[in-house]
Amino acid sequence: MPELIPITSEPTLHTALLQFIFPFSIKDGEDMKLIEHLTQEGFTRFFLDNKELEDAYYGEGYSVSHEKMERSYLPFAAHVLFPREKDKDSFRRFSRANHLPCRMDMPGQSVHFQVLSTDVFVCPFELGFLTIRVSIGEKPLPFSTVLEFADRFRTLEDVSFRDKLTSIHCHDRSFDQVEDFVFRNVVGGLEPFLDPSEINGAYFETLPFFVDERMLVQAFYGFDRQENKENEISVELLYRASQLDGMTLGGKPYISASDPGYIRDYCGEHCYSRWGPDTYYMTNEQTFCCLSLAESGVATQLINQMYGEYYYGLLLSIFHKIVLLKLANIHSRLRINHDVDEIENLIFMINKFSAKFYFLELISQSQGREIFFQLRKVYGNDALFDEVKMTLNDLFQYQEKFQAKRRDTLLMILTVFTVVSGIYGMNQVIEDLKGKIDWSKMLEYSPFEYLALFVAFTGIAVSIGLSLKQLWNGIRSRRRKRKRVQGYD
Repeated sequence: MPELIPITSEPTLHTALLQFIFPFSIKDGEDMKLIEHLTQEGFTRFFLDNKELEDAYYGEGYSVSHEKMERSYLPFAAHVLFPREKDKDSFRRFSRANHLPCRMDMPGQSVHFQVLSTDVFVCPFELGFLTIRVSIGEKPLPFSTVLEFADRFRTLEDVSFRDKLTSIHCHDRSFDQVEDFVFRNVVGGLEPFLDPSEINGAYFETLPFFVDERMLVQAFYGFDRQENKENEISVELLYRASQLDGMTLGGKPYISASDPGYIRDYCGEHCYSRWGPDTYYMTNEQTFCCLSLAESGVATQLINQMYGEYYYGLLLSIFHKIVLLKLANIHSRLRINHDVDEIENLIFMINKFSAKFYFLELISQSQGREIFFQLRKVYGNDALFDEVKMTLNDLFQYQEKFQAKRRDTLLMILTVFTVVSGIYGMNQVIEDLKGKIDWSKMLEYSPFEYLALFVAFTGIAVSIGLSLKQLWNGIRSRRRKRKRVQGYD
C-alpha cells in the first residue's frame, strides 16, 4: 500500500497563522539566570495587568483580551497561568516582538513568512516552553503549501530527505536547519540553558525533546469560501490538517490514509465539531488547529481565542503530560534499595504536582472546558495521572516497610548490645573499669572476660555511632526539604 495518496482537490486559504511550541528542560538551578538572559535580550515579562501587551505580539488586527483570558480560567488555574511578579511557582512568560520577514525554500516552491513574535515560558519542575508565532502572508494560500511549510518548519533537525532539501533565508543569512534558524537567529543564547540529561543514552538526538524530535503546531486555517469549490470542510481536510499532510516531492497534495472509514473514525475521535459545519477544531499529540469558513469578523475572534485562552490550555495540557512522563521516568530509574533520598524527593514532587497543578476543572466556560478535555484525552493525561498515583501509593508502602524494617533492625541491635553488654559484659569487667583503670589486670583476663570487655566497648561505640548518624540524617533531611522548597516554590 502506498504511503502517500495523491489527491486532486486543493482549497485555498485567506489566513494562515501558526504557533510552533518547543518544550525543553532547564538545567537545575538555572531558571533565574535564564530569566536574566531573556531580559537582556529584550524580552518583556508578561503580566495581565499590562494591557499595552494585548496587541503587541499577534500581528496586525489581532489582540488578546487579558481580562477575558483571566475570566476563562478558574481562580486556582489563573493563579498558575497568570502569576503576579513574586510568584515563582507558576508559568512565567517572557515575550518579544520580532517582525522578521523570511523565506522558506522547499522542493519546487518558496514560501514567504513573517516571524511575528516569540514567547519563552519558565515553568515549575525545571520545564520551559519556546513559542514562535508565524504568519504566512502570500495570497492566495494553497492549503497543501501551508501544511507542507508547517511540517518542514516544526522539524528542528533534518530527519528526512525533504528536510535536507529545505532551507530558510532571513535578511542576508541562510539556514539549512530550522534548529539553526531558531537558536542562532530568532532566540539566541537559549541553548546553554537546555538540560541534555534527558537524552542521555540517545544515539541520534542532540536536543532534549520530551515528546519527539519536532515542535508542536497550533494553527488557524481560514478557508476562502468563494474559492472552496465544495463550500465545506471535508473529513479529508480535517485529517490532513491534523497529520500535516502537505505535498509530495513532485509538488502534489497528498493524504497519508486511503480508507474512508478510517479517516471518518479518526476525525470523529479527534475533532471538536460544536460549531460545524463552518468551524472545526482538530487535536492530536502533534497539532491543535482550527479550520474555519467563517467571515473575517468571526475569524478574527477565533484567532484571538487561539492566541489567548486556547493557547494557554494547550500549554497546560503539554505541561501536565511532560511532568507526568518525567515523574514516571524518575521512578523507572530508581534503585529501590539504594536511592532512599531520591524516593523521598519523588514523593514530594508527585504530591506537589497533584496538589497545585493537576485539577479536573480548570476552565470556567463550557466551550473552553470541552476543548481542554479533548486535549487531555488526546494526550492521555488522565491515564498517566492514575499511573503516577499508583506509583505514589507503591512508594508510600515501600517507604513504610523500609522504615519499619530499619526500626526493627536498629531495635534488635540495641537490644542485643544492651542485654549482652549490660547484663553480661559490664558485670564481668565493671569493677576493673571504675576509678583509675589498672590496664595490667587485663593481661590476666580469661577469654570470657576479654569477650565481655569487647562487647562492652563495642556497645558504647555503636550507641555513639547510631546517635551521630541519626543526628546527621536529621540535618540532611532538613537541608533537602529546604532545597526542595527553594527549588519548586
